[in-house]
Amino acid sequence: MSETNWYVVHTYSGYENKVKANIEKTIENRKLQDQILEVSVPMQDVVEVKNGVKKQVQKKLFPGYVLLNMEMNDDTWYVVRNTRGVTGFVGPGSKPVPLTEQEMRNMGIKNRSKDVLIDLELGDTIMVVSGAWEGTTGIIKQINNHKQIVTINVDMFGRETPVEISFTDIKKL
Repeated sequence: MSETNWYVVHTYSGYENKVKANIEKTIENRKLQDQILEVSVPMQDVVEVKNGVKKQVQKKLFPGYVLLNMEMNDDTWYVVRNTRGVTGFVGPGSKPVPLTEQEMRNMGIKNRSKDVLIDLELGDTIMVVSGAWEGTTGIIKQINNHKQIVTINVDMFGRETPVEISFTDIKKL
């Protein structure tokens, strides 16, 4: 498998979810799962007040845009570019430009190719070596490889509280 990057495509306003669904259907039909890994319409929880009533709703983080983790080649470019509702890739001219590490970090996207593989399992004792919980030891309650985090319980205000710690901030004891 060659290298994948995150690309951004511009869509007609309000078509983001349709574009995501159409691209996912095409991936399935054309067996492109190993070339287009993820299609994302990032959402955020927002509290709206309507007629004095607070309501939690999900809003698109980037209206008019869809994010794709894909291998850029003629086939994938063609499939995405010719999806109904897509107006084009983001980049100068018609040349798609992948997101930089910094842009991805700012959006909370972890670069899959830089995943940290850890030799840990539930119940292992770890020490936090950097970050807000540096020096804390804990027993792993959960491991999330996708988000690259472990959950440990920390004694806070006299009670056990679960906290999420990045793989890069821990070491096995």
